[in-house]
Amino acid sequence: MLDPDVRRRTITPAETERIVPFEILLDRIAEERTAAWVQTRRHLHRHPELSGQEFQTTQFIAERLRSLGIEPVILDRQVGCTADLTLGKPGSGAPLIAIRADIDALPLQDRKTVEYSSECAGVTHACGHDVHTTIALAVAETMVRLAEKLTETDTPSVNLRFIFQPAEEIAEGAAWMVEAGALQGVQHILGLHVDPMAQIGRIGIRYGVLTAHVDEVSFVVRGKGGHAARPQHTTDPLLTAATLITTLYQQVPRQTDALHPTVFTIGSIHGGMASNVIPDEIRLEGTLRTTDKAVRIKAINAIGNICRGLGEATGNQIEVEFRCPLGAVFNSTTATSACEHSAIQVVGNANVTLIEKPSMGGEDFAVYLEHVPGSQFRLGCAAAPGEWPLLHSPFFDVDERAIEIGARVLTRAALLLGLM
Repeated sequence: MLDPDVRRRTITPAETERIVPFEILLDRIAEERTAAWVQTRRHLHRHPELSGQEFQTTQFIAERLRSLGIEPVILDRQVGCTADLTLGKPGSGAPLIAIRADIDALPLQDRKTVEYSSECAGVTHACGHDVHTTIALAVAETMVRLAEKLTETDTPSVNLRFIFQPAEEIAEGAAWMVEAGALQGVQHILGLHVDPMAQIGRIGIRYGVLTAHVDEVSFVVRGKGGHAARPQHTTDPLLTAATLITTLYQQVPRQTDALHPTVFTIGSIHGGMASNVIPDEIRLEGTLRTTDKAVRIKAINAIGNICRGLGEATGNQIEVEFRCPLGAVFNSTTATSACEHSAIQVVGNANVTLIEKPSMGGEDFAVYLEHVPGSQFRLGCAAAPGEWPLLHSPFFDVDERAIEIGARVLTRAALLLGLM
């Protein structure tokens, strides 16, 4: 079901005709370069780097771009870079289309038994960012090769910007890129994410909300502790913390609109040092995930009210803090239409799925969409039907045929938007 304020837009025949002359050549380039792109992905997979520490990854990307004749601009932090590419002779009003790839890995031990397993202990690309980076580099190479094979007159006139973003896993990198001016002059931004729940050759498109708003929530329950044999002399902060969890789980969904998903989860509990001592303080960490702005505010208010009420009822002080808010990815109609049309051209209409419901996961691609319209699509990467290791699994891997498919779709979408 589409969001009520978002409608699908059909790409017109006139818009399609602008890239039809290049499609056969684009596919030929992809076919010729796929083996090299797979090796690029495997290099990145062997050498993962954590969020904010992607120094070697950034240098690797920069070297690849320079080999294509594209000069990168590396952030002052020395992680992440942008690179502009102009094909043909775009007019003064021609749009600038950005393509974003995230480049960081996760603090997780790679447990796959493949020749390209991570060589960095405790760090692995378990979320597909190595694939995203490879695809963005593949799009850049495809565009350059396209211009080389065409006359200046025949070359499509488009302005492109490639954004290689660090620190997506800690939801900080997109803000770094925006602060560095990565979106200056950009009219549309495109991205993709591998999807292990979809088989290779399938692509998921969604208009409107794609991912959830995410808020980290921190609680501190403070009161009077004491001997475990004499709870009557305490305010028992531990019991209050346990009650708080069950109350939040029960009441937050009951106080928000059931038509809009709301997920609240506690993932960390810390307190106490001995079995016979009731502690003075308990700390909890959790996340709140919502898909509607109004529901998010209502859920935040509900959590605050529950903390105040329970604190008063038990004689404890309950502090709550909402940190690191991350907005929802909201796919625009025009950019999503370009992605959908391009996906149909590459994998066929039967293999393009309109995603019915948003994910409750978070994605800092949303930060870019607070400034410019754009779209992110899902790229199937499971090699076989049935169970496949999911994102953030130590066994996560992809069917590498997804690289060529993703590059072909993203290249077409960027051209469509750039030539509109």
